[in-house]
Amino acid sequence: MRSPELFALRDRVALVTGGGRGLGRFIAEGLAEAGAHVFVASRKLARCEAAAEAIRAAGGRATPLQADVADPDQARALVDRVAASEGRLDILVNNAALAWAAPLLDYPLEGWDRVFALNVRAMFVLSQQAARHMRDAGGGSIVQISSLSARFGASDEEQPVVAYMASKGAVEALTRDLAVKLAPDGIRVNAIAPGPFDTDMLDHIKADPEALARHDRQVPLGRPGSADDIKGAALFLASPASSFVTGTVLTVDGGISAVYPVRKLPIDPPT
Repeated sequence: MRSPELFALRDRVALVTGGGRGLGRFIAEGLAEAGAHVFVASRKLARCEAAAEAIRAAGGRATPLQADVADPDQARALVDRVAASEGRLDILVNNAALAWAAPLLDYPLEGWDRVFALNVRAMFVLSQQAARHMRDAGGGSIVQISSLSARFGASDEEQPVVAYMASKGAVEALTRDLAVKLAPDGIRVNAIAPGPFDTDMLDHIKADPEALARHDRQVPLGRPGSADDIKGAALFLASPASSFVTGTVLTVDGGISAVYPVRKLPIDPPT
């Protein structure tokens, strides 16, 4: 297979959760640009419609769908709807996530349960249901969105989101186990751990040139990630280019995790 074909997604069908904004929207756009028909899903249909319209305006194929994937019934129905619509599901990107902020000693169980319901349980349910369709079709690719928060601790002043950080650790463990269990069915399971990206996460400092410069100096490459940076990583893991890659977590952070002592930056915004 020639190199351009390794990254081609013509006639492939992809589902991206949390695809209406931020990293999810960037990923949806990237998969569509490679030729996939992308189903963009989230709780807020208007955002998905806007993302799908932008993809179609650029010449791609996209369909917006509304679903609260924290509800297992809605998650399963979403996967089945996509597979039934196109007769197949080749790519699942589990991007939808939630962060609940509170100091550790006051952290409510309600927050913990809601975070894990979306960030971990929904990811498992979606992956399980997608794998049933992918197995019958001979294989597929599942891409989970993790975070650098899976690997480091932080003070309450820096990141008061203990459930989010624990959930992202669970995402990486789940990724590895699913990869082994689904390998015999030709289904690859990988994850991406993003660092700081130019999304609404940075809106609070973009108006302050000095604050933005301080932020960027903490990244060895000297800038936040762009849409193209996450598109490239997701396309690699979704496409035949990574056909011998499974059970791995691809870090896309501008070099932050290579620095000692660890530089702590804000987490990616949940979608």
